[in-house]
Formats: sequence, structure tokens, C-alpha cells
Amino acid sequence: MNFVAATGSSWICALALFAVLGDALLPFIPSGTLVILAVLKTAQINGAPVLLGLGVAVASFLGDLLLLHLARRGAPVLQRRIARRPKLAASVARVQQSLVERPHGGAAAMVVVARFVPAGRTVLDLAIGHSPAHPHRFLHWSALAGLVWAAYIVTLGWLNSHWFNTAWLSLAVSCAAATAVSTAIARIVRRNRRLATL
Repeated sequence: MNFVAATGSSWICALALFAVLGDALLPFIPSGTLVILAVLKTAQINGAPVLLGLGVAVASFLGDLLLLHLARRGAPVLQRRIARRPKLAASVARVQQSLVERPHGGAAAMVVVARFVPAGRTVLDLAIGHSPAHPHRFLHWSALAGLVWAAYIVTLGWLNSHWFNTAWLSLAVSCAAATAVSTAIARIVRRNRRLATL
């Protein structure tokens, strides 16, 4: 691989890691798409997907730590955001209640699943950050969720990079598959929530 190609791969990897770090606070950042693109750019480099996956897991965990810290300190930007969005405030309250009611294993599963739901990670971090309970237990689950999501999204991009001959088709199929999985999980979560209220 020549220097120009290696430099381009490094930039997209750095951008993907910053996106994963930041999408806890700004869930509209297309972190999954950027990670897949980074995987496609580095798929032919020995060991690169594994290193990228570890970097994504660490960035995900650090993003959770950052938002959790801001929430617990009562950062004005977060307070204003919640105050302006009643639906977000209701979601945060509902998640707080669910974490209290669920047994240890159920709450851990909830943290992992939230990483796959659009904006789920943001709501979860805010809920835990505004909870009176200490977040130490959550940090273990957050690390697990970061590892699971990183393994999933990197593997998805890596598999498609080997199944298709063109990068644009690999990217399109990977993003479509990731979107389909997130949509399906979000629907299951909403259905279970409706059933729980009956």
C-alpha cells in the first residue's frame, strides 16, 4: 500500500473513532457508516480490522464516560436540551424506571441493546447520569456494549468487503444491513414497551 493510500486510511479511521466518541452526545453523527467506510479502506491490511474494532470499542466507552460525566455535573447544555424536548425527558425517565425495575442481567442486556437503537445510547447515558444511583455498575455494561457493537459493525464491513468486488456496493450493503438491524431492534423495543404498559 502506498503512502497516499495509507494516509487516506489513517484519516478515515481517525474520523470514524471521533464520530463514535461524539455520537453519544450528538446521535445524528453517522458513526456506523464511518466505521464501515474505515473497515473497507483498511480491510486488506493485516490486523487492521481487529485494531479498528478495539479502537471503536474504546471510543464508544469513552463517549459514554463523557456524556455520563456531563449529565452528572448538570451541564447546562444538557439541561436545556432535555427541557426543550419533552419526549427526550420522558424517554430518560422511562429508562431510569426500567433500570430500577429490571434485575441485574436484564439491565445489562438493556445497556447492550441501547447501543444498537438510534439515539438509544444517548437516552441511556442521560438516564444513568441523572439517576441518584452510582454509575459504576453501568460502566462495566457500557464497556461490554462497546465491544459487542464494535465487533458487529467491523465484522459487517469486513464481510461485505470480501463478498463484493466494488467498494461502493460493499458500503451500500453494509449500511443497509446495519440500518435494517437497528430498525428491527428499535421495533422490538417499542413493541415490548407497549406490551409492558398493557
